[in-house]
This record gives sequence, C-alpha cells and structure tokens, in this order.
Amino acid sequence: MAQMSTHEHKLTLPELLDMLVADGMVSRADADAMIAERRGQRQNVHPLLVIAGKNWKSLQPPHKTLHQDALTEWLAGRVGLEYYHIDPLKIDFSVVTDIMSNDYATRFGILPVLVTPTEVVIATSEPFLRDWEQVLQQTLRKDIRRVVATPEDISRYLVEFYNLARSVKNAAQTKRQEKSGQASFEQLVELGKSKQQFDANDQHIVTIVDWLWQYAFEQRASDIHIEPRRDIGLVRFRIDGVLHQVYQIPMSVMTAMTSRIKLLGRMDVIEKRRPQDGRIKTRTADGQEIELRLSTLPTAFGEKLVMRIFDPEVLVRDFSELGFSEEDRARWEKMTTQPNGIILVTGPTGSGKTTTLYSTLKQLATPEVNVCTIEDPIEMVEPAFNQMQVQSGIDLHFVDGLRALMRQDPDIIMVGEIRDLETADMAIQAALTGHLVISTLHTNDAPSAITRLLDLGVAPFMINATVLGIMAQRLVRTLCPHCKRPLAVRADENELWDKLVVPWKTSHPPQFQHEVGCLECRMTGFQGRIGIYEILLMSPEIRKLVTPTTDVARIREVACREGMKPLRISGAMKVAAGSTTLDEVIKVAPPAD
Repeated sequence: MAQMSTHEHKLTLPELLDMLVADGMVSRADADAMIAERRGQRQNVHPLLVIAGKNWKSLQPPHKTLHQDALTEWLAGRVGLEYYHIDPLKIDFSVVTDIMSNDYATRFGILPVLVTPTEVVIATSEPFLRDWEQVLQQTLRKDIRRVVATPEDISRYLVEFYNLARSVKNAAQTKRQEKSGQASFEQLVELGKSKQQFDANDQHIVTIVDWLWQYAFEQRASDIHIEPRRDIGLVRFRIDGVLHQVYQIPMSVMTAMTSRIKLLGRMDVIEKRRPQDGRIKTRTADGQEIELRLSTLPTAFGEKLVMRIFDPEVLVRDFSELGFSEEDRARWEKMTTQPNGIILVTGPTGSGKTTTLYSTLKQLATPEVNVCTIEDPIEMVEPAFNQMQVQSGIDLHFVDGLRALMRQDPDIIMVGEIRDLETADMAIQAALTGHLVISTLHTNDAPSAITRLLDLGVAPFMINATVLGIMAQRLVRTLCPHCKRPLAVRADENELWDKLVVPWKTSHPPQFQHEVGCLECRMTGFQGRIGIYEILLMSPEIRKLVTPTTDVARIREVACREGMKPLRISGAMKVAAGSTTLDEVIKVAPPAD
C-alpha cells in the first residue's frame, strides 16, 4: 500500500491516483494517461471530481463504477475517517450555521453537519488540511470530529445552508419589527394585487418557500406539511407514505411562508378562520411540470397548511408499473371495457385510488369517447377529460354535477365519491341509461362495498342491475433495488406465510428479501410504492347473494372461489416476487379470512 503524506496539504490528482493504483482499483496505465492528459491544465477542480468524471469501473470485485460517492467513501476509509453523506433533511441548518461564519467555512471548504452539547461534526473533502481544527476547537470549546463528504455536496450545501439561514434570520427579524402578523398579511396581499416587486425582506420568504419546494421534489415527497406549534413551526415531508420531520422554523417565518403560498394559490390570505383549498402549478429545476394542491386548516396555534404534490407523469404509467399482475389487469380490463355499468374503487385516503382512476381514464379517453368527471376537488387537471369541481358554496354537489353531466352526452363518467343515496341513485340512473360510471367508496375491502351501498339505501336489485365489479387497493413500500438482500426467514414470517398462502396452493416460502438501507433510499431500505389489489367481478352467483340481509363473508367466499385474491394474498405475491416485505403488507392490508 502506498504511503500517504500526512503533512498539511491539499489532495492532488497524482497522489489520489497513486492510492487507487496501490489499492488495485485503477490500472497504472489509466492513471498515467490521466496525469498526462491533465498536464498543463489548471488544477482548480477537486481531484475526486476529475476521476469521477471518467466513470471508471473498479478493478476490484464487484467492479462498481467509481462515481463521486464511491470514491469519497473509499477515500474516507483510506485516511481512517468516517464517510458522511449529507442529507439536507437531517441537518438543522440554523444550528450548524451558527458554529462558524460563511467566510470561514468557504475559506477552508468545510461544512458543519451536526452539533451536540459536547461535539461538532464537520464535513470536509480535504482530509489533509487541518489548520482550522485546533483554532475551532479552542473557540467553540467542544470536540471536533472530522468526516469526509463529497466535494460537490460540500460546495452546494455550504452555499444553500448559509443563504437559507440568512433568509430565515432576516425574515424573523423583520417580522419582530412589525406591529402584528395581520399587517404583514395585508401588505403581502397589496403587493400581489398591485404587481409590485417584493422588497428585500419579502424576498427572504420567497427564497425559503422556493428552497422548500425544491427539496420536496428532490426527495420524492408526496405531501408537505407546515404545522404551527406553540413556539415553533414544523415542516414535515411524506415520503413513500411515511411522514418525516425535516425542519423547525420560527413561528413568525412560518406564518409569512403560509401567506406567501396562499397568495400564489389565489387563496384569501386574510381569512384564517375557515379551511381553504387552492392549487399551484410550478416546474422543477429540470423543467418538469408539477402541480401542488393546497389545503389549510385552522388549529389551536395557527393555520396549518398541507401541500399535496401531483406528478403528471403518473398518468402515463403502465398498469404493471402500478402493481397490477397479468391476472389483475385482465380482470380490471374486463370491467372497464364494458359499455355501461358501475365500477367501484375502494380504499382509505392515500391508497392510490386517484392514480388508478386517472390512469384508467387516460387510456379510455380516445378521440371517439367523451369522458366527463365530477370531483371534490379536481386532483389533477387533465386535458383529455372534461372536469368539473364540486362547489358547495353555490350548491353544486356531486348529485347536481352528475345530473348536469347526464345532459352533456357523456360516454364515461367519473364521480369522485359516492357519499349518499342521492349520488348513488344518480350514478345508477346513468349506468342504466347506457353510461360507464367509475367512482370510489371508503370501505376496507371489495365485498364490503356491497353492504356499504345497501347501508346507503340502494335497492339490491339496482346493485345487481348496474354494478360490474369492485376493486379494493392499498399501497405498500417497495424494497430499494440497490440494497435489498435475501435474509433468513424469521419464524413469525414462516408461520404467517403458511397461514396466508398454503390455502391458496402457492409454492413454498420464497427466499424473503429484506430492507438494508443505502444512500439511494436515504437509509430507509425502501424506494417508491406499488399497489396491491383485490378485484371482485359481479358474477351471476354473487348477484344471487345480494339481498337486504347480505352476508359479506359468504360473498367473499364465493368471490375467492371465482378467482378474487384478497389484499393480503395479493401482497404475499409481491413478497414472493421480492418487491416488498410481509411486514409492509400486514401493516396496510386487512386480515384475509
């Protein structure tokens, strides 16, 4: 192994290449060729970035690509320091930026990433530069622990953390100087109305909001929660169905952020006593269009704001990407290709019903077909449909909208939700007069939707005459493809597998895959979500069972005999395919009787 020089110096390209050659990761010929190629060029780029730009494969098994993260992790181990991946969602930028000035951090290319009562963790990409360490230790009177991070991350977050911290401090100071929060809200409204430019203080809030959205998009968040507490404001992201607390912001800044977002969503900024809805269309850094649906709620400590992020790309997904098996797809298409009747999709909020409905309608909405929807609210604006939103303030409810749509010569009607007998009766009338109606219900499983309709007051013979089928669905987190590993089957997993799957004459337990955690999945072990489905087709035998005293257990039994897979069985198939874990399935799917 090549000897490393430990004197105070910056890493050089020849030095780094010599270490890679000594560790058998790069050939001497490639190293010499790179040195010759770079000779005479300005050496103002970090050598890790130069080598990463070549996309070489390591000569050592498993021959991973030597990208920036891999090289930095190797370097950290080589110099005996910990490798640190900078995750902005886990760093309290307001605390770490108080440790040292922006100028000091920039001068040495270092970034504080964690502060405890006894220790400060500082990231660097120059492990042989240590002059700053002793000075800082004496100033802070805390232990300094150095970690190695990628030069790109350090340069990026050094700028962003300090800019953001400056914006938050300036905004908080400005709000303290104002007489009341109400005045600032009125001022923002007037600025928006008069089309004037924001002054410097307002620009701090603009910066914070833009930065918040940017990170939510980068982290694949589906929802952003801005929540007031007694003394601080919390920001949480929902990622793959799980809420993560990511930031704490001064209350004065949080209220200004909420006002800024409400202003952009064309909501009443002054009104904080009533819930409001709005929407914003924006673009990501790479130009992709994103829609945000806004919802406010008055709480004990102020106005809570939730932004749901809709990615239009979900509408063009193939059904297999949504989690449909070949059998599921065949059963679903058997219903959706019928000329008339009612199709119901059931499941709790956040189970993917909207994505399934929109993806289905997008495929059905050919130029020869008139697709109309009545929704509360419109989830995603789609040019291929004629969409109408429920407006309770002017007495435009689902039943009124459905009545109006019937006079619009529709072929396919989507009703956001059947909530009452009136809406159910109108949907039945639409189906009886030759329209295909797709709607949602909130029930635990597919057979329960029949009893839900009966509870609303729908006559059994009407259900038999119009309902084509019912699909229940849930979303489960999928294992990260980069780090999932086959592990020994736990006793409880084996027992549950036998209980679930053996009655279905499925093969012996597979080699279960388990979550591990890596940089790609932010150490969670999961990346993305996929649907599990329970599809009940209304066969003649099931129709006979729909009576005023319907037995759900009997319907479920017959449906399973005719090919319906309960949600947990559908989930078990995903486990067998190595897509998810049994724990994930059990968490979201009701027990299979």
